[in-house]
Amino acid sequence: MYPHYFIAIPIPNSLKEHFSYIQSQLKSKLSYKQWPHKEDLHITLKFLGEVDDKRVGKLNEHLSLLKRIKPFELTVKGVGYFGRKDRPRVLWSGIHHNLELAQLKEEVELLTLQKGFETEKRDYKPHVTLAKKWSGEPCGDVLKKIISEYQSERFTLLVNEVILYKIHPKHNPKYEAIYRYRLKE
Repeated sequence: MYPHYFIAIPIPNSLKEHFSYIQSQLKSKLSYKQWPHKEDLHITLKFLGEVDDKRVGKLNEHLSLLKRIKPFELTVKGVGYFGRKDRPRVLWSGIHHNLELAQLKEEVELLTLQKGFETEKRDYKPHVTLAKKWSGEPCGDVLKKIISEYQSERFTLLVNEVILYKIHPKHNPKYEAIYRYRLKE
């Protein structure tokens, strides 16, 4: 069995701190099994699954082609969820999906497809996961109040790097940056 990997956009430390603060405020209000460590917060572009070292090396060489993409800005906004409103699977902060992000996602899909990885079939819904795996009683109106409370939050971040992460399930933080790809200077 080989380690699992994914490709993602890192978020700046200031935003990690902010999300960590939000998590600390919400832990007493929402019943999630997992609240990601602030160092693990990111925007996933592609989950790769299990990958052997040789294939990771070949993929690394290929992903260096990401340097031809120009840096761009993203807007991070509010709080939302996936799943049922009374038992939300995932709590997240949303990413405004713009043309530059769509092009980066498409490029990552193309480069990984060329190295034998399957194309993602689901719609891409960019986000930063704040909590996952609901574990408690139905949350009632609590979630609605939280979403309302954070709906006006907006942050801009510069996307100038993409990272290939390795997952260490038994560690905290769980994600290790293996390779970094600077976008076009």
